[in-house]
Amino acid sequence: VGSEMCIRDRVKVARKYTEDAKVAVRNVRRDANDSLKKLEKEKAITEDEQKKAEAEVQKLTDKFVADADKRSQAKEKEIMDI
Repeated sequence: VGSEMCIRDRVKVARKYTEDAKVAVRNVRRDANDSLKKLEKEKAITEDEQKKAEAEVQKLTDKFVADADKRSQAKEKEIMDI
């Protein structure tokens, strides 16, 4: 029972690290989108360019969040197999 609790605690820690990573990715997305809005407002880029760039940022965000989830699932499986 004690080692089972230890394993569950390790899984919780792994999930926390994954959530922290996903929050960091989303914060980068927010900062990137804010920068794009500023550039569009300053007329450095067109609205179409802004929308296209925001879509690309979202695509990258989705990719990195999915990668974090995939790695987390693999790590949880590794922990559970100990």
